[in-house]
Amino acid sequence: MREIKFICVGRMREKHFIEAFSEYKKRLGAYCKFELAEVDEQRLPEKPSDKEIKAALLKEGGEIKKQIPKDAYVCCMCVEGKQKSSEELAELMLERENSGKPKLCFIIGGSYGICDEVKAMADFKLSMSKMTFPHHLARVMLIEQVYRGFKINEGSRYHK
Repeated sequence: MREIKFICVGRMREKHFIEAFSEYKKRLGAYCKFELAEVDEQRLPEKPSDKEIKAALLKEGGEIKKQIPKDAYVCCMCVEGKQKSSEELAELMLERENSGKPKLCFIIGGSYGICDEVKAMADFKLSMSKMTFPHHLARVMLIEQVYRGFKINEGSRYHK
């Protein structure tokens, strides 16, 4: 069975995001074993210094690294990543399924991103858009795209 894991910094609190995410998580059950790991977002002052931000990202990064499955293909969601179409993401998912690294792990950082150390561990860096989205909305968008990828790969009419 295929395995997909999301490692996310912070916890969703907004009911509408939780409900949307839960719906796609339920749908993914037919296609893969899905796991969500949430690591605590470090609290920072209202106007943190660069040093404070870096320290927080390093601490979050340490917790993220503990959650990365062994032998997983790691995809960091970050602004400097490459943008892919839905079809290209589906192709990446199919390649992973047919490779020696069928586990796929997506990492979504907090409001200040992901530390460089974790990004350096990534097999791929993915950007959703040049626009900025709330991180919790990004989770919903990503899980829908993963679901869409499975539907594309099965030849479903879901993706028109």
